[in-house]
Amino acid sequence: MNSRDLAAIAFAELRRESQDIYNRIHSIAEDAEFVKQVHQHFRDLPLLPNMRCGAWYVDPDIASSEYAYFKSTDGHTNNWSFNLRRPNLHILPLIAQHRGLILVDSTRAGKRMPDALSKTIPIWCSVINRALLLKCHPSGFDGWDTTIYTPPGVVSTQERHQIEAKLDEWAAELAASFYEIPMLQRPLRPVWITPATSTYPDLSSDALSFHPIVCLSASKQIADGLERRTAGFTYIQGSGDDHELWSMGLTPTVFWRNRDQILSATRSALPDIVHTLCSHSDASSGRGIGESRLTPIDHVAGLISLCSTSTLRSAMPLIATSGMAVVCLTSHDLCWLWNANTIEPSRLLCITSPAGKRGQHHFLRTVLPQSVTFIKQHLIGGRRVCIACDSGSDTSVGVCVTALALFFREDGSFHPQDSGQNNLSKGILSTRLQWIISSYPTANPTRTTLKRTNDFLLSPLSGGSRTLEDANNNRGG
Repeated sequence: MNSRDLAAIAFAELRRESQDIYNRIHSIAEDAEFVKQVHQHFRDLPLLPNMRCGAWYVDPDIASSEYAYFKSTDGHTNNWSFNLRRPNLHILPLIAQHRGLILVDSTRAGKRMPDALSKTIPIWCSVINRALLLKCHPSGFDGWDTTIYTPPGVVSTQERHQIEAKLDEWAAELAASFYEIPMLQRPLRPVWITPATSTYPDLSSDALSFHPIVCLSASKQIADGLERRTAGFTYIQGSGDDHELWSMGLTPTVFWRNRDQILSATRSALPDIVHTLCSHSDASSGRGIGESRLTPIDHVAGLISLCSTSTLRSAMPLIATSGMAVVCLTSHDLCWLWNANTIEPSRLLCITSPAGKRGQHHFLRTVLPQSVTFIKQHLIGGRRVCIACDSGSDTSVGVCVTALALFFREDGSFHPQDSGQNNLSKGILSTRLQWIISSYPTANPTRTTLKRTNDFLLSPLSGGSRTLEDANNNRGG
């Protein structure tokens, strides 16, 4: 056996260990203890996971009911962005109330912290600070700090200067958007804590001139990403990342609900236990955070609401008595909707979509046309409409953007006779998405969903014109 064969065997073994659910779960538990220690030190600051990875490390018993969604891709080199689809403005009142917060995330081998903590959040803090200056009278903000702060040794001076050159433009876009920015008594400023931090910063609120955003990177930085423990498992840095590759269907919600049982299982028994827990838990199909209720869109007086299919299931009795109509978009068998016998079939549109590229085509050619006609019919009939999809954040949001663009004026009033594509633009669709995110921060449609929505509304080749004409002909329905 030559050296190349030996290297291949070693690599395969490393890969096997890194994908092993037993190693992953016990690594997460070790990191979660560190998160708990930091929270105990800063017990006055609310603890939030940065979705999705951060949810693995934050015990729901000590976490805030809020969550954040800062993407590392918005901080990737030469791809820096303040993304108006992920403004995270919903956490500002929490920051103002508690004078700061702790955000938890992690990253895989080779890095001390994820780009979400080292760059995306610093960008966010500085843009929020600058946008507040633009929207409010500057005289009330003497000494207001708009500097972008980045972790030393992680972000180079050159990269920080490149980011800084873009901040005013992003702040102007935020200030000009539909979003309302809650007032803050102090500017935001990130600080960083990792397992390598020897001394925690003094964040006594009375002594600070800023609201600290504690960026807590939960995992230890390991040279090769793996480190064997005497407790019988291999520690894997950033175990919560990309959980689809190793979790066997386990989610953070199911893990924390059954933590003791999972951690006490033997390596050989763990897969069967996970399978059983997931098959008996509604939470296995949901995110478990931010989707426990129907969420009405405030700007249209709650005429349209959004949720996940798991939330829809638990809310169906309430929906049945409220007279609300339902659009359910799913890739699963949801016969329970039809068999529940709690809602008349005329008030329910359930569409099952295939996965992959077929699903994308189906969304454009079937989901959007059928949903538009159904939603308009029931809004004209005086009913509110709930739109649900499996995640509660993707295709349902695309359908909602479409309905808001077609049937509602800028002031949020329902006016179906304004339906038509001639006056629509990407700017209008972006504003409609902002209406949604302002009420429903969980909204996180994929690029593909947004592209198909734009195609349907803006492209003369999409078939949308005929669908809208059909919908207008059914105004009296």
